[in-house]
Amino acid sequence: RRILIATERFPIAGSFTIARGSKTEAVVVTCRITEGQASGIGECVPYPRYNETPQSVCAEIEAVNADLANGLTREELILRMKPGAARNAVDCALWDLESKLSGTPVQNRICSTPPTALPTAMTITLGNPEQMAEAARRLADFPILKVKVGTADDTARIRAVASAAPAARIILDANEGWNSGNLRAHMDVAAECRVQLIEQPLPAGDDAMLGDIPHPVPVCADESVHTAEGLDRLVARYDAINIKLDKTGGLTAALELRSAARKHGFAIMVGCMVGTSLSMAPAVLLAQDAEFVDLDGPLLLARDRSPALHYAGALVSPPAPGLWG
Repeated sequence: RRILIATERFPIAGSFTIARGSKTEAVVVTCRITEGQASGIGECVPYPRYNETPQSVCAEIEAVNADLANGLTREELILRMKPGAARNAVDCALWDLESKLSGTPVQNRICSTPPTALPTAMTITLGNPEQMAEAARRLADFPILKVKVGTADDTARIRAVASAAPAARIILDANEGWNSGNLRAHMDVAAECRVQLIEQPLPAGDDAMLGDIPHPVPVCADESVHTAEGLDRLVARYDAINIKLDKTGGLTAALELRSAARKHGFAIMVGCMVGTSLSMAPAVLLAQDAEFVDLDGPLLLARDRSPALHYAGALVSPPAPGLWG
């Protein structure tokens, strides 16, 4: 086997702003594993929230290059690398390589029925209420809007978006930005504005109070959940979980997390970092039975890679073999 690691940059159309800050480009790391004439590739998005940089992710992959060259399997990879972006790129590359070597598409192995196009949430980034309302008006015909919040007082933002897009299902993503002092007020306004889901309202290490208060709107764990390990402690706190391949460390661990989450009664969201179609491709297959799909990352970019996923409005189709899987 031959292993190639690359860092690529894709400009974002405008900027992408959440409670933790703004960025104007997506920096991704790819891992390509070639065996004979077959080649598999995976993409990950290093995330500073988890102390990841492109350099650290590349170093993590380089640390297992010799093992990969000697035939390391996905099952062995789980034990060899920690969860996170680096393992995601390698794991997805191995899935892709296996499909090329066997001639069996990944969808045939993990989807119980033939995969179909899914409606994805469309993201509205953080701004003042007027800016966010204008963005909501532009996207008002889309069925699901994911709205970035997470400031000390988001009530005007929530009301502005709900008023501007009255027919859309709304997900609020606070990115750990609320606290015990404003949580209940924000949840009450969200319920008033028919919000469907609130994602990670409190910091991951400070979310115990979610088990002690009513949930007028269902609450979804994001930063508080990475893998199946420790999922049971979230049962009383959250109603749903957001599965991201860059958190689980690949599709293999994501499938395990999805199965465990169903057993615990959680609703499922499949989400993403801001990456290209290559990052989203395995997630589209994972999301086939999810209640919430948030895979609009490529639509936030000024340019995507080619070939790309096919988006028709808010509908994202399963990946073609030329892209992944």
